[in-house]
Amino acid sequence: MTNAHTPERSGNHTAIVYRMVMPKHLCPYGIKLKHLLESKGYNVEDRWLTTREQTDAFKAEHEVKTTPQVFIDGQRVGGHDDTRRFLGLKVADPNATSYVPVLAVFAIAAALALAVSFAAFGSAFTPRAVEWFVAFAMALLAMLKLQDVDRFATMFLGYDLLARRWVPYATIYPFAEALAGILMAARALEWISIPLALFIGSIGGISVFYAVYIQKRELKCACLGGSGRVPLGFVSLIENVVMVAMALWMLFKPMGV
Repeated sequence: MTNAHTPERSGNHTAIVYRMVMPKHLCPYGIKLKHLLESKGYNVEDRWLTTREQTDAFKAEHEVKTTPQVFIDGQRVGGHDDTRRFLGLKVADPNATSYVPVLAVFAIAAALALAVSFAAFGSAFTPRAVEWFVAFAMALLAMLKLQDVDRFATMFLGYDLLARRWVPYATIYPFAEALAGILMAARALEWISIPLALFIGSIGGISVFYAVYIQKRELKCACLGGSGRVPLGFVSLIENVVMVAMALWMLFKPMGV
Protein backbone atom coordinates (compact mmCIF):
# COMPACT_ATOMS: atom_id res chain seq x y z
CA MET A 1 0.00 0.00 0.00
CA THR A 2 1.38 3.42 -0.94
CA ASN A 3 1.44 6.13 1.67
CA ALA A 4 0.80 9.55 0.14
CA HIS A 5 2.46 11.26 3.12
CA THR A 6 6.14 12.05 2.65
CA PRO A 7 8.14 11.74 5.90
CA GLU A 8 11.04 13.94 6.82
CA ARG A 9 13.92 12.96 4.55
CA SER A 10 16.84 12.51 6.90
CA GLY A 11 19.20 9.86 8.15
CA ASN A 12 16.79 9.16 11.01
CA HIS A 13 14.58 7.13 8.65
CA THR A 14 15.38 3.65 7.47
CA ALA A 15 14.44 2.24 4.09
CA ILE A 16 14.72 -1.45 3.26
CA VAL A 17 15.15 -2.33 -0.40
CA TYR A 18 14.49 -5.87 -1.58
CA ARG A 19 15.97 -6.32 -5.06
CA MET A 20 17.11 -9.07 -7.38
CA VAL A 21 20.87 -9.60 -7.47
CA MET A 22 21.59 -12.83 -9.33
CA PRO A 23 24.58 -14.12 -11.29
CA LYS A 24 22.78 -13.53 -14.59
CA HIS A 25 20.44 -10.71 -13.62
CA LEU A 26 21.01 -7.48 -11.75
CA CYS A 27 17.82 -5.44 -11.48
CA PRO A 28 18.50 -1.88 -12.74
CA TYR A 29 15.45 -0.47 -10.95
CA GLY A 30 16.81 -1.81 -7.68
CA ILE A 31 20.06 0.07 -8.23
CA LYS A 32 18.16 3.25 -9.07
CA LEU A 33 15.95 2.93 -6.00
CA LYS A 34 18.89 2.42 -3.65
CA HIS A 35 20.64 5.48 -5.06
CA LEU A 36 17.46 7.56 -4.92
CA LEU A 37 16.75 6.76 -1.28
CA GLU A 38 20.35 7.39 -0.25
CA SER A 39 20.29 10.73 -2.07
CA LYS A 40 17.19 11.66 -0.05
CA GLY A 41 18.97 10.96 3.24
CA TYR A 42 17.60 7.54 4.12
CA ASN A 43 19.59 4.83 5.82
CA VAL A 44 19.22 2.01 3.30
CA GLU A 45 19.27 -1.67 4.19
CA ASP A 46 20.04 -3.40 0.92
CA ARG A 47 18.55 -6.92 0.92
CA TRP A 48 19.34 -9.14 -2.05
CA LEU A 49 17.08 -11.72 -3.60
CA THR A 50 19.70 -14.03 -5.06
CA THR A 51 17.62 -16.85 -6.57
CA ARG A 52 14.42 -17.15 -8.54
CA GLU A 53 12.92 -19.29 -5.76
CA GLN A 54 13.74 -16.67 -3.14
CA THR A 55 12.23 -13.96 -5.33
CA ASP A 56 9.03 -15.91 -5.94
CA ALA A 57 8.69 -16.65 -2.24
CA PHE A 58 9.12 -12.95 -1.41
CA LYS A 59 6.43 -11.96 -3.93
CA ALA A 60 4.03 -14.55 -2.56
CA GLU A 61 4.64 -13.50 1.05
CA HIS A 62 4.00 -9.82 0.39
CA GLU A 63 1.40 -10.34 -2.36
CA VAL A 64 3.30 -8.29 -4.93
CA LYS A 65 3.94 -8.98 -8.59
CA THR A 66 7.26 -7.19 -9.07
CA THR A 67 10.53 -6.33 -7.42
CA PRO A 68 12.24 -4.22 -6.20
CA GLN A 69 10.08 -3.39 -3.20
CA VAL A 70 10.75 -0.67 -0.65
CA PHE A 71 9.77 -0.62 3.03
CA ILE A 72 10.15 2.62 4.97
CA ASP A 73 9.87 2.64 8.74
CA GLY A 74 8.28 -0.80 8.62
CA GLN A 75 5.63 0.07 6.03
CA ARG A 76 5.67 -1.20 2.46
CA VAL A 77 5.84 1.70 0.02
CA GLY A 78 6.02 -0.31 -3.20
CA GLY A 79 8.18 -0.46 -6.30
CA HIS A 80 10.14 2.13 -8.23
CA ASP A 81 7.23 4.34 -9.34
CA ASP A 82 5.42 4.04 -6.01
CA THR A 83 8.55 5.14 -4.19
CA ARG A 84 8.98 8.15 -6.43
CA ARG A 85 5.38 9.16 -5.74
CA PHE A 86 5.94 8.62 -2.02
CA LEU A 87 8.88 11.00 -2.18
CA GLY A 88 6.84 13.57 -4.10
CA LEU A 89 8.76 13.06 -7.33
CA LYS A 90 7.43 12.96 -10.87
CA VAL A 91 6.70 9.59 -12.48
CA ALA A 92 7.00 9.38 -16.24
CA ASP A 93 3.87 8.48 -18.16
CA PRO A 94 4.84 5.85 -20.77
CA ASN A 95 1.97 6.96 -23.01
CA ALA A 96 2.59 10.70 -22.79
CA THR A 97 3.68 12.53 -25.92
CA SER A 98 6.91 14.51 -25.88
CA TYR A 99 8.97 16.66 -28.22
CA VAL A 100 12.16 15.87 -26.29
CA PRO A 101 13.39 13.04 -28.59
CA VAL A 102 13.21 15.10 -31.78
CA LEU A 103 14.62 18.17 -30.03
CA ALA A 104 17.56 16.03 -28.95
CA VAL A 105 18.18 15.09 -32.59
CA PHE A 106 18.10 18.74 -33.64
CA ALA A 107 20.42 19.73 -30.77
CA ILE A 108 23.02 17.12 -31.72
CA ALA A 109 22.74 18.05 -35.41
CA ALA A 110 23.29 21.71 -34.52
CA ALA A 111 26.29 20.91 -32.31
CA LEU A 112 27.85 18.76 -35.04
CA ALA A 113 27.25 21.47 -37.64
CA LEU A 114 28.92 24.12 -35.48
CA ALA A 115 31.84 21.79 -34.73
CA VAL A 116 32.43 20.92 -38.39
CA SER A 117 32.13 24.58 -39.39
CA PHE A 118 34.71 25.55 -36.78
CA ALA A 119 37.06 22.78 -37.91
CA ALA A 120 36.70 23.73 -41.58
CA PHE A 121 36.62 27.54 -41.41
CA GLY A 122 37.82 28.51 -37.93
CA SER A 123 34.36 29.88 -37.13
CA ALA A 124 31.32 28.00 -35.87
CA PHE A 125 28.84 30.49 -37.30
CA THR A 126 28.94 30.30 -41.08
CA PRO A 127 26.35 29.76 -43.85
CA ARG A 128 27.75 26.25 -44.26
CA ALA A 129 26.94 25.53 -40.60
CA VAL A 130 23.25 26.13 -41.36
CA GLU A 131 23.42 23.77 -44.35
CA TRP A 132 25.19 21.12 -42.29
CA PHE A 133 22.65 21.44 -39.50
CA VAL A 134 19.75 20.63 -41.84
CA ALA A 135 21.70 17.89 -43.62
CA PHE A 136 22.86 16.26 -40.38
CA ALA A 137 19.35 16.42 -38.92
CA MET A 138 17.97 14.69 -42.02
CA ALA A 139 20.62 11.98 -41.81
CA LEU A 140 20.09 11.40 -38.08
CA LEU A 141 16.32 11.19 -38.46
CA ALA A 142 16.76 8.79 -41.38
CA MET A 143 19.08 6.64 -39.26
CA LEU A 144 16.38 6.30 -36.60
CA LYS A 145 13.83 5.28 -39.24
CA LEU A 146 16.23 2.73 -40.76
CA GLN A 147 16.54 0.88 -37.45
CA ASP A 148 13.14 -0.68 -38.14
CA VAL A 149 11.89 0.30 -41.58
CA ASP A 150 8.73 -1.80 -41.35
CA ARG A 151 7.69 -0.22 -38.07
CA PHE A 152 8.32 3.25 -39.46
CA ALA A 153 6.39 2.47 -42.63
CA THR A 154 3.39 1.24 -40.67
CA MET A 155 3.12 4.49 -38.72
CA PHE A 156 3.94 6.62 -41.76
CA LEU A 157 1.07 5.06 -43.70
CA GLY A 158 -1.30 6.51 -41.14
CA TYR A 159 -0.96 10.04 -42.50
CA ASP A 160 1.33 10.38 -45.54
CA LEU A 161 -0.80 11.03 -48.62
CA LEU A 162 1.56 9.51 -51.17
CA ALA A 163 2.35 6.41 -49.11
CA ARG A 164 -1.35 5.69 -48.72
CA ARG A 165 -1.70 5.68 -52.51
CA TRP A 166 1.58 3.88 -53.23
CA VAL A 167 2.61 1.76 -50.24
CA PRO A 168 6.26 1.13 -51.28
CA TYR A 169 6.94 4.85 -50.80
CA ALA A 170 6.72 4.33 -47.03
CA THR A 171 9.68 1.93 -47.24
CA ILE A 172 11.63 4.08 -49.70
CA TYR A 173 11.24 7.30 -47.70
CA PRO A 174 13.97 6.81 -45.05
CA PHE A 175 16.51 5.79 -47.70
CA ALA A 176 15.62 8.86 -49.76
CA GLU A 177 15.90 11.11 -46.71
CA ALA A 178 19.30 9.66 -45.79
CA LEU A 179 20.60 10.01 -49.34
CA ALA A 180 19.42 13.61 -49.65
CA GLY A 181 20.90 14.57 -46.27
CA ILE A 182 24.29 12.98 -46.94
CA LEU A 183 24.59 14.45 -50.43
CA MET A 184 23.58 17.89 -49.16
CA ALA A 185 26.20 17.71 -46.41
CA ALA A 186 28.83 17.07 -49.09
CA ARG A 187 27.30 19.42 -51.66
CA ALA A 188 27.63 16.50 -54.04
CA LEU A 189 25.30 15.39 -56.83
CA GLU A 190 22.99 18.31 -56.21
CA TRP A 191 20.95 17.32 -59.26
CA ILE A 192 19.82 14.36 -57.10
CA SER A 193 19.73 15.81 -53.59
CA ILE A 194 17.83 19.03 -54.37
CA PRO A 195 14.83 17.55 -56.24
CA LEU A 196 14.75 14.63 -53.79
CA ALA A 197 14.56 16.93 -50.75
CA LEU A 198 12.02 19.15 -52.51
CA PHE A 199 9.83 16.17 -53.33
CA ILE A 200 9.81 14.35 -49.98
CA GLY A 201 9.69 17.62 -48.00
CA SER A 202 6.74 18.97 -49.99
CA ILE A 203 4.75 15.74 -49.83
CA GLY A 204 5.54 15.42 -46.12
CA GLY A 205 4.57 19.00 -45.32
CA ILE A 206 1.28 18.76 -47.21
CA SER A 207 0.48 15.42 -45.55
CA VAL A 208 1.14 16.71 -42.04
CA PHE A 209 -0.82 19.93 -42.63
CA TYR A 210 -3.78 17.99 -44.03
CA ALA A 211 -3.84 15.41 -41.21
CA VAL A 212 -3.35 17.86 -38.34
CA TYR A 213 -4.97 21.12 -39.44
CA ILE A 214 -7.63 19.99 -41.92
CA GLN A 215 -8.69 16.59 -40.59
CA LYS A 216 -7.68 17.58 -37.02
CA ARG A 217 -6.42 14.10 -36.24
CA GLU A 218 -4.30 13.38 -33.16
CA LEU A 219 -1.44 11.19 -34.34
CA LYS A 220 2.14 10.38 -33.42
CA CYS A 221 4.88 11.38 -35.82
CA ALA A 222 6.87 8.62 -37.52
CA CYS A 223 9.90 10.94 -37.68
CA LEU A 224 11.80 8.92 -35.07
CA GLY A 225 11.17 5.62 -36.78
CA GLY A 226 7.81 4.62 -35.38
CA SER A 227 8.96 4.13 -31.80
CA GLY A 228 8.84 7.70 -30.55
CA ARG A 229 6.10 9.59 -28.73
CA VAL A 230 6.44 12.82 -30.68
CA PRO A 231 3.00 14.22 -31.57
CA LEU A 232 2.34 14.91 -35.22
CA GLY A 233 1.97 18.65 -35.49
CA PHE A 234 3.88 21.91 -35.70
CA VAL A 235 7.36 20.44 -35.20
CA SER A 236 6.73 17.80 -37.86
CA LEU A 237 5.50 20.46 -40.25
CA ILE A 238 8.53 22.66 -39.60
CA GLU A 239 10.82 19.68 -40.23
CA ASN A 240 9.42 19.31 -43.74
CA VAL A 241 9.34 23.06 -44.40
CA VAL A 242 13.02 23.35 -43.44
CA MET A 243 13.87 20.47 -45.77
CA VAL A 244 12.18 22.29 -48.65
CA ALA A 245 13.83 25.58 -47.66
CA MET A 246 17.23 23.88 -47.63
CA ALA A 247 16.67 22.50 -51.13
CA LEU A 248 15.59 25.92 -52.42
CA TRP A 249 18.60 27.58 -50.78
CA MET A 250 20.98 25.16 -52.43
CA LEU A 251 19.22 25.67 -55.75
CA PHE A 252 19.35 29.48 -55.67
CA LYS A 253 22.26 30.24 -53.31
CA PRO A 254 24.62 33.03 -54.42
CA MET A 255 27.82 32.01 -56.17
CA GLY A 256 30.75 31.48 -53.83
CA VAL A 257 28.66 30.99 -50.71
